[in-house]
Amino acid sequence: MSIEQQKKIRHSGGTKACGFHCIKVKNFGVKIGNDTIIRDVNLHIHCGQLTTIIGKNGAGKTTLMKALLNEIKHEGYIEFKDIKKNTMSDLRIGYVPQHLNIPKNTPTSVYDLFASYISGIPVFLWKSKRVEEKIKQQLSRFKAEELIDKAVCDLSGGELQRVLLSLATYQSPNLLILDEPVSGMDHNGMELFYDNIDFLKREYDLAVILISHDLEYVARYSDRVVLLNQTIIREGTPKEVFNSPEFKETFGKIQYLEEHEK
Repeated sequence: MSIEQQKKIRHSGGTKACGFHCIKVKNFGVKIGNDTIIRDVNLHIHCGQLTTIIGKNGAGKTTLMKALLNEIKHEGYIEFKDIKKNTMSDLRIGYVPQHLNIPKNTPTSVYDLFASYISGIPVFLWKSKRVEEKIKQQLSRFKAEELIDKAVCDLSGGELQRVLLSLATYQSPNLLILDEPVSGMDHNGMELFYDNIDFLKREYDLAVILISHDLEYVARYSDRVVLLNQTIIREGTPKEVFNSPEFKETFGKIQYLEEHEK
């Protein structure tokens, strides 16, 4: 398949699921005191696809993400099935946060950050050639190997996202969760980020969930879109969701989607 054909498939929301794995989010709900934050959230997430969750502020997007990561108490469960072996398996999740809070002038390098993650212990006082080669190999998948000795606090937004993607995919997760990862990034950085996500979809047996408010990029790059307002009020291809009454009631008329469809 040519690069142009791949782009057409990617932009049309027509990426075909590989079928190796089946991830189902079943009956997710979160209550804080007497307040219901999300309720009855059910999702079928395919590997090889980018599923984007959208909604107004306060719709429950961040709460759903934290529940998926098991960071907050919630109802429901995630079912993960290996289709090839027809067995239920443990789900491995990678996560890329919106921000990484590292104070300016902190001397932590990309190597330090990555090596600490790999070994589970502080590594500021030693450096292993073997570990360094592993890190460079992983960083190279996102064209970030030249950043290995750079201080994390000095990375640009695009550079940091490439490092965090390398880190999140190091242990070959089945599901990658991205929390507004392009917030504050310029146009070129955003294009490179989505190209990296496209690479992950094509080359790995990986399902991707993106939390986003950048509706233009959601329309261009997503395979599936989920519109959330405490519960799922609409889901489908970008065209199906963006043209739905539920979307128009939530966001109004979106001109650039019409232009994208031409």
